[in-house]
Amino acid sequence: MPVIRAAEAVVHELHGTRFVSYARPATGSEELAAWRGEIPAGTKAPAHTVTREEILHLLTGSLRLTIDGTAHTLTAGDAAIVNAGATLAVENPADATATMWVTASVGLEAELADGTRITPPWANA
Repeated sequence: MPVIRAAEAVVHELHGTRFVSYARPATGSEELAAWRGEIPAGTKAPAHTVTREEILHLLTGSLRLTIDGTAHTLTAGDAAIVNAGATLAVENPADATATMWVTASVGLEAELADGTRITPPWANA
């Protein structure tokens, strides 16, 4: 299915963030997954290490990303590359929701500091 309508996107929630899934195997994508992340004001997601590269493009608002211990502030229009094996933490210290578009390879997993592994359905199912 080459076109995914907004009404067909599947919404997932984790750690206070909404993941609105568009491209994934269930919608016909074989190699890439793509979703919109909606990060509410005040959110501080736990750091996690990713198994596949992710490209994050900030659409609205601002976010603080910490990649392998280095903090970066992104504003609308900025993008970040998170390489496989990197540790990422996302924080929205602002007073408004930030939105970003994320693309990654199908099969992406994340490992939390306590060893918990997450296989996000927005990138795999």
